[in-house]
Amino acid sequence: MNSKQFGGKLTSTWKEHYAQSPQWQKGKFQNAIPTQTGIDWRKLPGMLCKQIKGNPQGMPKQPLPLHDFDTEAFISNRKELTYVWFGHSALALRLAGMNILIDPMLGQDASPIGPARTKRFSEGTLEQIDLMPDLDLVLISHDHYDHLDLDSILKLESKVKNFVVALGLKRHLMAWGIDASRIEEMDWWDQKQIGPLEVHFTPSRHFSGRGLSSMARCLWGGWVLKSTDHSLWFSGDGGYGPHFKEVGERFGSFDLAFMECGQYSVDWPDIHMFPEESVQAALDAGVKEAIPVHWAGFNLSYEHAWFDPIEDFRKHAEAKKLNWRSPIPGKVYSIGEASTEWWHAFK
Repeated sequence: MNSKQFGGKLTSTWKEHYAQSPQWQKGKFQNAIPTQTGIDWRKLPGMLCKQIKGNPQGMPKQPLPLHDFDTEAFISNRKELTYVWFGHSALALRLAGMNILIDPMLGQDASPIGPARTKRFSEGTLEQIDLMPDLDLVLISHDHYDHLDLDSILKLESKVKNFVVALGLKRHLMAWGIDASRIEEMDWWDQKQIGPLEVHFTPSRHFSGRGLSSMARCLWGGWVLKSTDHSLWFSGDGGYGPHFKEVGERFGSFDLAFMECGQYSVDWPDIHMFPEESVQAALDAGVKEAIPVHWAGFNLSYEHAWFDPIEDFRKHAEAKKLNWRSPIPGKVYSIGEASTEWWHAFK
C-alpha cells in the first residue's frame, strides 16, 4: 500500500487553522443537523451478509464505453456552456471561457488502501486527462477516495492553474506536490471571484476522511458557479436536508445542476440521497435542468443495481415534472441537449 494515499498529516497548525471555522467543533468538522455517519454496530452482521452476497446486477455486464475527450468540441462550441460527465461525479465544464474540472477522480480504483479493490466500470479513464486542454480551475468537494484520487492529481499537476477545494483538503494536495500558492480552501457559504466566475461553496450532509485518523478532518460540500449568463450547481455528496431549500433561497434558480444520486442504502440513509430525495432536492433548490451523478462509475453500495439510480431518478423526476438529462459518459453537451437511455445496452 502506498502511504501517500492518506494525504497530508493533520498537524497542530492545521487544527488551529480549521478551528477558525464555525463547522469545526470538538476537534472535527460537523454537519449542520444530526447525521449518522458511522456504523450502527447492531446492523453490522446484516450489513456484512449483504456485502458478501452483493447485488447480482451491481456491475455492468461489460465495461461501460467512454468517449475520448473532444477538446475541439469542448472549447469551440458557440454556446457559453459545455460539459462532459465521465461517470460517477467527475465533470469537465467550460463556462465563460474557463476550463474547469470538478471532483476529477479518473483513476481505476476507488479503494486503493483496502484489502479488496473497487474497480471502475469504464477503462482508460485516467488517459482522458492527456486529451484535455489546460485547466483554469479544479474544484474538489471533499477528500473521499471516489472524489479525490492521487493518480489523477499527479497527472493533472502540470495542466492546472488553480485548485479551489473544501476546507481541510489543501494539506493533501500539498503532500502530493502541488504548490500551496495554487490552492485555495473554502468554508460553507464562502465566495471567491475567479476570473469572470463567482465560485461559492455550499453545505452538504456528509462526512470525510482517507483513514481512521482523518475522519471528518476535511469539510464536505457542493459548488455554485455563476457567470454573467448562467448559474450552475454541483450538489456534492450527502443526504437530504433543509440546506437544499437554503441554497435555492440564497442563489435563486439554477440553469443546470449535477445532483448526487447513487451509492445509497437503508444502512446509511443520512449521507447519500435516494433518487426520490435527489429529485426533491433539485426542486427545493430551483433547478431548471437536473443531471443525476454519483453513479455509473463504481459499485459502492450493495443496496441497488448499478443502473437503479438513473431509472428511479427518471421515474420520480417525470412524476414531479422535473426536467432531467442523462449524458453519455465522455460526450460533450450543452444545456437542453437531448440524451438517450444509453445504459440499457449494458444491463
